[in-house]
Amino acid sequence: AALPWVHGVAVMPDVHTGYGVTIGSVIAMKQAVSPSAAGVDLGCGMNAVKTNINLSDLPDDLGPIRRQLEAVTPVGFNAYDGTAPILRRESKLSARFDNLFGKFADLRADGIDERQGKALSQCGTLGGGNHFQELCVDTDNFVWLMLHSGSRNIGKELAERHIAKAKGLEWNSDLPDRNLAVFLHKDADGHVYPEWTDYLHDLYWAQDYAALSRQIMMASFKDVVRAALPQVTFEDEISCHHNYVSEETYDGRDLVITRKGAIAAHAGQLGVIPGSMGTGSFIVRGLGNESSYNSASHGAGRKMSRGKAKKVFTVEDLAAQTAGVECRKDAGVLDEIPGAYKDLNQVIAYESD
Repeated sequence: AALPWVHGVAVMPDVHTGYGVTIGSVIAMKQAVSPSAAGVDLGCGMNAVKTNINLSDLPDDLGPIRRQLEAVTPVGFNAYDGTAPILRRESKLSARFDNLFGKFADLRADGIDERQGKALSQCGTLGGGNHFQELCVDTDNFVWLMLHSGSRNIGKELAERHIAKAKGLEWNSDLPDRNLAVFLHKDADGHVYPEWTDYLHDLYWAQDYAALSRQIMMASFKDVVRAALPQVTFEDEISCHHNYVSEETYDGRDLVITRKGAIAAHAGQLGVIPGSMGTGSFIVRGLGNESSYNSASHGAGRKMSRGKAKKVFTVEDLAAQTAGVECRKDAGVLDEIPGAYKDLNQVIAYESD
């Protein structure tokens, strides 16, 4: 907050340790942007869609649906052999995919051309960490489809290249933390710095990649549910980034808003705030609180690191804390145990205004 180009900082109730800035921060900058603040999973966020299916319509054993979902969506470091099969059946998604990758050659980061094949095959894949796909039920017993993912390796590669460039710039040489390095908009004569233009160009492409990737996964998810429950219909999807940059106006100033683990909560705007493997999630509607830069938390937030969770909890604990939930219960997801997360209901209560 003390840096000369920072207009203000808002901290969300799910805040926890991160690199350079805490996760759960909203940073408003004047004529500057920090690539480390946005992080490496550019455009990471949530998609959710309500169905007409009721809890009573679901089979007693959800295992087959989960296994089919796992079969159609690559997880972790895995990718498609080529591109997502759903693109051959969904013409609108295919057109958006072609349009996005038609701009790949225009990306500015050094050496990024060699990553195109991987970006193609990972678009529409889940990734690892806390990314998930979930079938859940709301308080009226209607079934929802929900997923959390980001820009995969291409977002990371773009971000890391720009972060490295920012750290080498003269005005970032005496920062208290080099992870706060920024690109400035203009020099003293009003000329736009090329690094500013290049970063925002690549950043917005990566955010579009992440949004499209989630829509591709959601289309495949719908196919899985439709095969199991042919009577299903779907409402409009809710989509929100929670690791991203946006240009907005506050206090009469044009500012660069970086939401690092935060969603936009403009008046009337729908968003998704997930909890953990054992707690469900919230669908929220923004109230437009400008003191938070129209923002809200992006989840429950971790209360312990992944390493600590693996030391504190056992696979037996994971099974106990996810009792009644159809999900993986092995050591590979132990760091995502519900006990590693804050109380989502308390987090929501803190931001009810």
